[in-house]
Amino acid sequence: MIPLGTIAPDFTLLDVVSQSQMSLTRLRGERATVIMFICNHCPYVQHLGAGIVALSNEYQEMGVAFAGISANDAGAFPADGPDMMQLTAKKHSYNFPYLYDELQEVAKSYGASCTPDLFIFDENLKLAYHGQFDDSRPENDLPVTGASFRHALDHIIAGKEITLPQIPSIGCSIKWTSQI
Repeated sequence: MIPLGTIAPDFTLLDVVSQSQMSLTRLRGERATVIMFICNHCPYVQHLGAGIVALSNEYQEMGVAFAGISANDAGAFPADGPDMMQLTAKKHSYNFPYLYDELQEVAKSYGASCTPDLFIFDENLKLAYHGQFDDSRPENDLPVTGASFRHALDHIIAGKEITLPQIPSIGCSIKWTSQI
């Protein structure tokens, strides 16, 4: 894991929806920037999907930018390739860029290990939160609320220290390409 306070590693990746290259500088938020390593096939990401979209709708109006990045090996997991990513983004009304990390260099630079793996950077692009969305899991029947994420974002926007423990995300491992 990259330590809290680390400056967000820069990148430029293809947004599969707009078919344009998106850099961290271009998508950066005024108050905070959320980088989410997600994919299409993971049941944990699917479980949180509607909650992530709803939360991003709410917080984008407060100057928070969101980006989803899929770094899975699309050769071994075709559901996570660019064409399927585009369909998923449209089907679920993603209101944020959905970027494809084909070479998996961005995932490695962030120390991402699973989907979802969620990072929140402050207005200066310093890592302020790396952890779970909330306590909900596909198997525990707790509602998806985004409580941990909301706490972190509210505190970052208010310029306050995050007081909740940063509980790591749980999900599917990133499917690394053996040739890279």
